[in-house]
Amino acid sequence: MHSPSQRLSLFLFSLLVLLPIARPDLASDRAALLALRSAVGGRTLLWDVSQTSPCLWTGVSCENNRVTVLRLPGVALSGIIPSGIFGNLTSLRTLSLRLNALRGPLPSDLSACVTLRNLYLQGNLFSGEIPEFVYSLHDLVRLNLASNNFSGEISLGFNNLTRLRTLYLESNKLSGAIPELKLPNLNQFNVSNNLLNGSVPKQLQSYSSSSFLGNSLCGRPLNACPGDRGGAANPTIGGDININDHHKKRKLSGGAIVGIVIGSVLAFLVIVMFLIFFCRKKKSKKTSSVDIATVKHREVEIPGEKLPVESENGGYGNGHSVADAAAAAMVGNGKSEAGGASGAKKLAFFGNAARVFDLEDLLRASAEVLGKGTFGTAYKAVLEAGTVVAVKRLKDVTISESEFKEKIEAVGAKDHENLVPLRAYYFSRDEKLLVYDYMPMGSLSALLHGNKGAGRTPLNWEIRSGIALGAARGIEYLHSQGHTVSHGNIKSSNILLTKSYEARVSDFGLAHLVGPSSTPNRVAGYRAPEVTDPRKVSQKADVYSFGVLLLELLTGKPPTHALLNEEGVDLPRWVQSIVKEEWTSEVFDLELLRYQNVEEEMVQLLQLAIDCSAQYPDKRPSISEVTRRIEELRRSSLLDEQPEVVHDLDDVSSR
Repeated sequence: MHSPSQRLSLFLFSLLVLLPIARPDLASDRAALLALRSAVGGRTLLWDVSQTSPCLWTGVSCENNRVTVLRLPGVALSGIIPSGIFGNLTSLRTLSLRLNALRGPLPSDLSACVTLRNLYLQGNLFSGEIPEFVYSLHDLVRLNLASNNFSGEISLGFNNLTRLRTLYLESNKLSGAIPELKLPNLNQFNVSNNLLNGSVPKQLQSYSSSSFLGNSLCGRPLNACPGDRGGAANPTIGGDININDHHKKRKLSGGAIVGIVIGSVLAFLVIVMFLIFFCRKKKSKKTSSVDIATVKHREVEIPGEKLPVESENGGYGNGHSVADAAAAAMVGNGKSEAGGASGAKKLAFFGNAARVFDLEDLLRASAEVLGKGTFGTAYKAVLEAGTVVAVKRLKDVTISESEFKEKIEAVGAKDHENLVPLRAYYFSRDEKLLVYDYMPMGSLSALLHGNKGAGRTPLNWEIRSGIALGAARGIEYLHSQGHTVSHGNIKSSNILLTKSYEARVSDFGLAHLVGPSSTPNRVAGYRAPEVTDPRKVSQKADVYSFGVLLLELLTGKPPTHALLNEEGVDLPRWVQSIVKEEWTSEVFDLELLRYQNVEEEMVQLLQLAIDCSAQYPDKRPSISEVTRRIEELRRSSLLDEQPEVVHDLDDVSSR
């Protein structure tokens, strides 16, 4: 029997022994990461080992004093990963070692990472069969083993991974047939460029043919297998026709052939007559419209077909002349308001700027449509002297001339480097024109969603964060003019860009000029939930719209993206659902994910966007706080060098 004092001593000793165990998890994680660095080297040598917490190291994220994310893509890791490392990183949820030169089999103790959800190993030299322990990682959602040297057959064990949504196995040396995979949540699949044979299982036939090319496979979506009528190529028309039996082929009779020829000729003649009629009708309409514009203005150039230009909804319009608008104002009622008559109306300019052109100059300008927006149509006008301006023809203006003048002069008085300056306006009973500085790079909407071809300028982090900051500063200036002053129509097509990609906010102050019929239905994706009248938008509603704009910058998706509409969610809710599922990398535009050393700043801006687009106005920050936070994260990111480009991504197939 132990005395009470002995029992107390034993208890205290046990407590001292057990106390260190309260913190071995993070310490063991740190030791495992150092062992990984020692084994496979690479640029992970830049880790500052003097820091006691590995959570501060590049590519490492922690929660609850455990390492949960390890991302080391394209950092020149090489060699074989020994066992004994991942057995200590038991809280890992995301592991990305893609685009390195790691070889050999997968380490067996990876089986201890039972909470692993995302495993990205594409672009290495791993070899051997896909180990059985992979099929015991039941939480896996994303698995990318593409572009390695894995061999053997594809196992039915994948059916154990019922949560799997992505399975990329392309560009390996896998052989045999594809098994019957029954994965209810799978939506990304690729086994191309292997040594597979046989038919494509029925459950996988909904995927495109590119998922199976480079093998000896058949059946939908590829060519039909021998004796199979269900393939995508060479289907039989009649069930009883044997395509190899020349004696049983069906042939058309002579009468049928004659009938087909006669019918084709008649159909051709009908089409030709219709086209002739249509062209004549179109020509007569065009001639009459030109006559109206040229009654008073023989010098107006009305270009035929201009290069396509952006419209608000992402489409494009053909070239027109701004004279269509201005001439209508002058001759629409059979009277000239800009001629030499006394009391003639002219362009009203703001400020002390030199009057380098007048309405007559504007009428003689060649122009093209820039876009059809919420408040009217915008034109690019090139004056004879070479000056280029943007002209907006307002629609649905219902207020009186005196009220219009009062409101538009308040708009013209606003002066900030991140606002598009309003230079002049014209008001008549039938036409209202606004003249702005022309922004040569167009709108943010066109930049994000327009040209995706080879000549496209990559929108890196510096450009996007700079645009976000410039737009925030412009809106902050507007809000500083009074607590009731707001923009009311913030969207990417209203953020215009200079040649150096500096943001300029446009269309501010116009919501109070138009009637209810100009309700911006097309910008519902930007509108705060509490807004019922587009003419009454609070500053916190502006912040919501700006939050959606930030999400658009980060994701590359417009708020009206078809996929979002199909799912019945708006952009903020979609982003929040992705982040909640811990698939944050899926949110960012692929163009942004090339830049690896600004991931932290990207996540910070994403969090700010989520804060701005909060459901309730009182949960949203002020635009001043938004501007400050963007300034801080930009200051942090610009201290680093421009990152090197990585040409593959965690959540993207390697093909």
